[in-house]
Amino acid sequence: MAKFKHNSFLDTVDEVFTDAIKSGVLHLYAEDDQFTGRRIRIGNRDLFHFGTTGYLGLEQDPRLKRAAIDAIQKYGTQFPLSKSYVSFVLYRALEERLFEMYNNPIVVTKNSTLGHIGVIPCAVRDEDAVIIDHQAHWSMHNACQLLKPRGIPVELIRHNNLDMLEEKIKELRRKCDKIWYMADGIYSMYGDCAPIPELMELYKKYPQLHLYFDDVHGMSWVGKNGTGYVMDQLKTLPERVLLFGTLSKSFGASGAVLVTSNAEMHRRIKTFGGPLTFSAQLEPASVAAACASADIHLSDEIYRMQQELLDNILYFNTMLSRTDLPLLERNNCPVFYIGTGMPVTGYNFVNRLMNEGFFVNLGIYPGVPVKNTGVRLTISRHNQREEMKALVEAMVYHYPKALAETETTLNKVRRAFHMPVAEKSKDMAVVRKDMIVQYETSISAIDKAYWNQWMGKKSVFDWDGLNFLEQVFQNNEKPEHNWSFHYFIVRDKQANTLIVTFFCQARWKDDMLAPASVSRQLEEKRLQEPYYLTSSVLGMGSLFTEGDHCYINRDFPAWNDALRVLLDSVETLDDTLQTSMIVLRDFKPDEVLNEFFHNQGFIKVDMPESCILENMEWKTHDEYLSTLSARSRKHFKNDIKPYEQYFEVVCKQTADMEELRHFYALYENVRTRNFDLNTFTFPEKLFISMAQNPQWEFIALYLKEEYDPRPERKAVGVMFCYKNLEYTYVPSFIGMDYEYIQQYQIYRQLLYQTIVRAHALNFHKVDFGMTAAFEKKKVGATIIPKVAYVQPKDNFSFELISGMQNQLIGQVTPK
Repeated sequence: MAKFKHNSFLDTVDEVFTDAIKSGVLHLYAEDDQFTGRRIRIGNRDLFHFGTTGYLGLEQDPRLKRAAIDAIQKYGTQFPLSKSYVSFVLYRALEERLFEMYNNPIVVTKNSTLGHIGVIPCAVRDEDAVIIDHQAHWSMHNACQLLKPRGIPVELIRHNNLDMLEEKIKELRRKCDKIWYMADGIYSMYGDCAPIPELMELYKKYPQLHLYFDDVHGMSWVGKNGTGYVMDQLKTLPERVLLFGTLSKSFGASGAVLVTSNAEMHRRIKTFGGPLTFSAQLEPASVAAACASADIHLSDEIYRMQQELLDNILYFNTMLSRTDLPLLERNNCPVFYIGTGMPVTGYNFVNRLMNEGFFVNLGIYPGVPVKNTGVRLTISRHNQREEMKALVEAMVYHYPKALAETETTLNKVRRAFHMPVAEKSKDMAVVRKDMIVQYETSISAIDKAYWNQWMGKKSVFDWDGLNFLEQVFQNNEKPEHNWSFHYFIVRDKQANTLIVTFFCQARWKDDMLAPASVSRQLEEKRLQEPYYLTSSVLGMGSLFTEGDHCYINRDFPAWNDALRVLLDSVETLDDTLQTSMIVLRDFKPDEVLNEFFHNQGFIKVDMPESCILENMEWKTHDEYLSTLSARSRKHFKNDIKPYEQYFEVVCKQTADMEELRHFYALYENVRTRNFDLNTFTFPEKLFISMAQNPQWEFIALYLKEEYDPRPERKAVGVMFCYKNLEYTYVPSFIGMDYEYIQQYQIYRQLLYQTIVRAHALNFHKVDFGMTAAFEKKKVGATIIPKVAYVQPKDNFSFELISGMQNQLIGQVTPK
């Protein structure tokens, strides 16, 4: 559930990074006069360096330095000429060495990012398809965007999910020529590996399958001649496998290298590969340093270096195994990830470690799900055992303190990463003895007057409205029609009310607020798989209601503590319900709340604007018109008033089954077309219950007999309206006959007649809800921006739907 606009994504990333920058853990500057690799100076502090990707420490090797210096002295700082014309004099020597390392044809690229941009559009043909691991490096995902305007399918699968991969292969093999699967050899955040043996079984099973690996984090520290993790697993490079290695990071120089055993593929890519053709080539110093490093890789010395690094990794693993620190992946990779869960805990922990003299990196959104923030640290040959031991001791000491200061627990972190939960005695919870949480599963357990004091006069979630919804959304046949309700009230010891809210667990369509073009595509898929890309969600409010679902007493000095207590309770409930996402919704934009929710592991997403008409003090039609802007008055005179004469407006308190079924059909007409808010249908039981409940009524539009050619007179439009405490009139949703909608301006007429009816009943405001803000503004509604805060268990659905949107945007329709 997210409004997948590219700007929204960039805004969210900007907010996340800005918080991290404010916390002093991102966009730092090194201050050293010289580097040794073992230490780094930041903020006037000399820190032991546990953040490098130079795992073998070759960037400090005197032979690479001498080669680079000598090349600058001989050839200058750059060789300003495209490789398509002339390559720098040392390129041939480098290419020969790399060929000897891999025993396969190679192409040198400026870096792996530009390499992917050059190679992927060249290797993948128009008749091919791509499947990419959802945790594969951003550079590959970015390069695949170039395929979408060509109409090439780009499918996303969950991380290392081979069953899902095989399903996608089966789907695509009859439609496409080659099927490319793209993945990392070693994943840069968690340090886990691609399942190479299992992938090769699929490779043998499906001749169309081609594999494309980015192994830049597996380079040098493992494998024959330091050719990396993938080559160490494969031994020889099959013809249908493309491999990227790096000449930076562990290799110690700069640039990247593509390897292929397919001579024709090699020729085509080297001949013309986008930025491989038009971008500047590597600088003389980089080529010379890479040659010196390749010489080391081709000698037995590389195996001594690999063993020294492995000894450090094994020692560090041993030290960590004696602790309770939540290490995500334990293997022989130099990348380690200690989960912290919430971003604010990560900030606290990193700062504590830096204060103790250790530099580590923070893993944050979008590199990881926001609730999977953690400390990413790396081991290199530079590190000595004494500082590794000291780092582990510092983490053991400071980790529980970081948890306590940010009011979280080890168990909460472990649950966020789907790790075994620690014993309760080790769960360092901060108990708020000055606050009490009342939790109920039915509104009937809460005093009616009390609930309405805080949550009445809003949408359909006063006490009676919720009682109605509870009865409707239970004991239904379809899973999407059965909701569980959860009520939370937080009070202090003096019984002062601090927070009142409610949540529903329900099945949502993951594209509920995605662009209509994406939802249309998904609905085609759902004709065969009704629950494709749908999830169990614990959402504030309900899918039926809209508005301020959470009362927060901001006058209470520790309101943020009360909100934290609420989130703890919600998280505990979510662990029991096992949903895929928590959603806090319908908040007005608020910088303070935004920072608070982000620190607690939530991402802000845009929602459709809310529309409320609050000026109901007018007495006559002319007075109502005077409340509108000049443009809206013109709209009223042209598009609403002239059409009123065609209708008989009937306000119904009840209806028989035949008419209810007709109303339901009109509602479905609208719902199935409204892809801007893509939801499941409501059960027919809802409409029957409305007709039996005095709080509900139907505003029905009938064409007058002289304008209705049908033999049987039926409503052409209906508004389903809830009466909240004689204060707020709530047109919850609408139904229309699309055969007459344009000719008689049915939608606009229903909006106006709703206002007329609410005024006649002396209501103080009309809550028009979300969507169609432009039309509702014309009849006098105030437009209120709204945001939600979401906490998905992973980023897969977000990224999949975002990728679908980009693919649709990129497709060019021929004229």
